[in-house]
Amino acid sequence: MKALVFHGPGSSAWESVADPGIEEATDAVVRVDTVTICGTDLHILKGDVPEVTPGTVLGHEAVGEIVEVGGDVRTVRPGDRVLVSCITACGRCRFCREGAYGQCRAGGGWILGHLINGTQAEYVRVPHADLSTHLLPGAVDSKDAVLLADIFPTAYEVGVLNGRVRPGDTVAVVGAGPIGLAAIATARLYSPEKIIAVDLAPARLDAAKRLGADAVATGEEAEQLVSDLTDGLGADVVIEAVGVPESFEMCTRMVRPGGHVANVGVHGRPATLHLESLWIKNVTITTGLVDTHSTPVLLRMMAAGRLPAASLVTHTFPLDRMEEAYDVFARAADTGALKVVLGEPQHDALTVRTP
Repeated sequence: MKALVFHGPGSSAWESVADPGIEEATDAVVRVDTVTICGTDLHILKGDVPEVTPGTVLGHEAVGEIVEVGGDVRTVRPGDRVLVSCITACGRCRFCREGAYGQCRAGGGWILGHLINGTQAEYVRVPHADLSTHLLPGAVDSKDAVLLADIFPTAYEVGVLNGRVRPGDTVAVVGAGPIGLAAIATARLYSPEKIIAVDLAPARLDAAKRLGADAVATGEEAEQLVSDLTDGLGADVVIEAVGVPESFEMCTRMVRPGGHVANVGVHGRPATLHLESLWIKNVTITTGLVDTHSTPVLLRMMAAGRLPAASLVTHTFPLDRMEEAYDVFARAADTGALKVVLGEPQHDALTVRTP
C-alpha cells in the first residue's frame, strides 16, 4: 500500500509500505477513505515530537471501512463505515475507567501516527477497535465526520470544558486555526456573552467571525481589545490554540482574576510562567491531551446539523496527492488553508447500522 512516511525532521514521503494486518485480537484493519492533516503533524515534521521515529506512517484522523477484525472485536464488523479516533482506548485500565482515554496505559492514548503507524495511508491497523472506532450514520458526510476524529473533541474537551465556559462569559480564543475555530463553534453552545478571536492572519479572523466570534484582533492589539471589552477586568476564559511561548504568555495576561486559561496548543519550546504576577489572581491553568469521550455526543450533534464542520474544510485532494496537501496546509498564511481533507469516500450514504 501507499502511505505518508516520516523520515526525520523536515523529511517525509508518499511511498510503498507493507500492508497492516491483525496483530492482536482486539485490532481492526480499516481501508481509509478520508483523512486530514493536523497541526500536530506539522509539529512532528519540525522535530517537536521526538517520540516519533523515522519510518512511522503519520496521521491520526480517518474515516474508512472495516475490512478485517480480530476475534475479540464485538462492536464493529467488516463492511462498517467508521470514524477512527485520534485516541486509542483499551477500556480497562485505571484511566480508561475514568474516561481519561488519552492517558490509557494499556497500549492506548495517542499512538496512531505517534508510536505506531497512523492513518495517512490506504489502510491502517486500529488497536482496541471496540472503543477506538465509531459507527457513522449514513447521512454524515465523510469529509465532515473526519473532523470529529480530533479537532472538534480536542477544542471542546481541552478548550471549552477544561476552561469551564459558562453562560455570560467573555471567551478569548488565541489562534484561529482549525482548533481555535472549533473552540469558537463549541464555546457558542454555552451562550457566552462574547467571543474574541485573536490571530495574525486576516483570512482566519474572517473565518472566526463566520463561526460566531463577536470581535477579532491581531496579536498586537488583542490585549487592549480584551481589556476594553471587559472594563479592564480580563476574559473569563482564555483558550490557547497556537502552541508557542508568546501566545501562552499573552493568554495569562488576558485572563481575569479567578479566570481560566485552557492550553490546547502543542508546545515544542518552553514558555515562561509568570507566577510573580499570577499567584495572587486565583487563575486556573489547564493543559491536556484530548480523551475523545465527547465524540459520541459530537457525532449526534453533527448528524442533527448542529456543528458547522463543512465550513472548516477549505481544500480537498485525492489521497495520492498527500505531499501537495501537506505543502498547502503548511503554507496556510499564503494558501488560506484551514482544514485540508484527502480521499475519495466510497459508501452508500443511505446505509446505516446501529450497534
